[in-house]
Amino acid sequence: MLNIQIPQLRPLTCLALTMTALGFASNASASSHREAPFIAQNASVDATDLYMFRSYETGRAGFVTVLANYMPFQDPQGGPNFFMFNSDALYEIHLDNTGAGVEALTFQFQFQNTSKMTALNVGGKSVKIPLINSGPISGVNPASLNVRETYTLNLVRGDRRTGARTSVTNATGGSATFDKPVDNIGDKTFGSATGYATYANQHVYSITIPGCATPGKVFVGQRKEPFYIAVGKIFDLFNFNPLGADEINGNNNDLEGKNVSTLALELPISCITNGTEPVVGAFTTASLRQGRLLNPSPPSGIGKASVGGGAWSQVSRLGMPLVNEVIIGIDDKDRFNASLPKNDAVNFADYVTNPTLPTLIQTLFPTVTAPTNFPRTDLLTVFLRGLKTLNQPANVVPAEMLRLNTSIAPVAIGAQNPLGAADGDKAGFPNGRRPGDDVVDLSLRVAMGALCVLTGTSDTFGVGCKATDAPSGGMPFNDGVRKSSTNYGATFPYLTTPLPGNLNPAPAAGTTYP
Repeated sequence: MLNIQIPQLRPLTCLALTMTALGFASNASASSHREAPFIAQNASVDATDLYMFRSYETGRAGFVTVLANYMPFQDPQGGPNFFMFNSDALYEIHLDNTGAGVEALTFQFQFQNTSKMTALNVGGKSVKIPLINSGPISGVNPASLNVRETYTLNLVRGDRRTGARTSVTNATGGSATFDKPVDNIGDKTFGSATGYATYANQHVYSITIPGCATPGKVFVGQRKEPFYIAVGKIFDLFNFNPLGADEINGNNNDLEGKNVSTLALELPISCITNGTEPVVGAFTTASLRQGRLLNPSPPSGIGKASVGGGAWSQVSRLGMPLVNEVIIGIDDKDRFNASLPKNDAVNFADYVTNPTLPTLIQTLFPTVTAPTNFPRTDLLTVFLRGLKTLNQPANVVPAEMLRLNTSIAPVAIGAQNPLGAADGDKAGFPNGRRPGDDVVDLSLRVAMGALCVLTGTSDTFGVGCKATDAPSGGMPFNDGVRKSSTNYGATFPYLTTPLPGNLNPAPAAGTTYP
């Protein structure tokens, strides 16, 4: 085992460097959880993770699954309101099927949350209940569900604001309105520990996509948080051995007890590619109205405390994982969230060519790492263009987004390699992203120059660097947390049943709290 001695650090210098390089503030972030100052105060529109992969459910290899997660750090005990999507927001999943750095297809989700104003007769008066449900829940929109959450789904071809906009409808019955399941309130509400899964599965819809002969699928609802990372130790100046002999060296997944809210689409490959280019890029955004007026005396009803108006203003953006956290400086994080991918090469190039994370890690561990050469063309390639021979469009315009080569066959559950393309599994990250892909370990290694090593002397990936440019690029950096594809579902929407609200693990015997 490689024994790394962590040097004595100058606390103030290292703390300042950490906050500058990673955007760490008092509100910690992970993946894209609470990654920018504005979004940290607006959790309902905070995009946390984006996944895109060839569907590996049996019989669905002709489809691509896209999962956009929002609203981070959800404690299962989230009552009485739990975690509703914002009815004053516009949530979007954008697809670029030409490599032009702009959306060709946009799927727009908008929500409406309606109270049924369920009341009880109390002493002769009808009094509205304070809860989201009045009894056990089963089926879609039962009478016992006091707040009904619904959404519409539209497809825009071309520019998201000026392109042709049409409704995506339920393939059964043709309705343009879909029900969202309420969050996992608890086992008593849903009848058993497995009752919520049965309830939520009734909200997986077959959908008719305008201009597409083959139906797709949609699901919107709460899921168990799929992202895994040693959040606490990473934020404590990488307080662990980042080169542990074992990839799973005992660190906690600090998100294991959390839930998240998911927008899930399964789309036919033939309907999202342009017929000649197999690579599809994706990013997700959330927008709010530019103006907002607070109502000092709101009337009864959900969402009446304020009124929004004006044009949509983008406040959240996510493509590749961890970009805004470990690449973009803290003063530009809100700017990045509001920007368009096609402008990245102009607005944020210095953050990619001269990244601060390698310098931070080298400062924290000077005896086992060595400085890399700058500028770093490899990061510019992987984040803004995709890798040659893997997922780079033929006529790519530099733009940060998650890219998937749809011509690469999916790998079955159980056979997937969490290290993806870096370890021979070309169906995995950075060729798209599957739930089990270990993007933390991979991002650490890429930041330290792994691609400069993997590309070889012939520069197979076209990243423009060599192994000597990144002396630490061949080291197996890891955060000590690892999952695999078998920790997730084998069928759409793949992410697993959220933790129930009645979950409250007992403390270990003898534990006391101050």
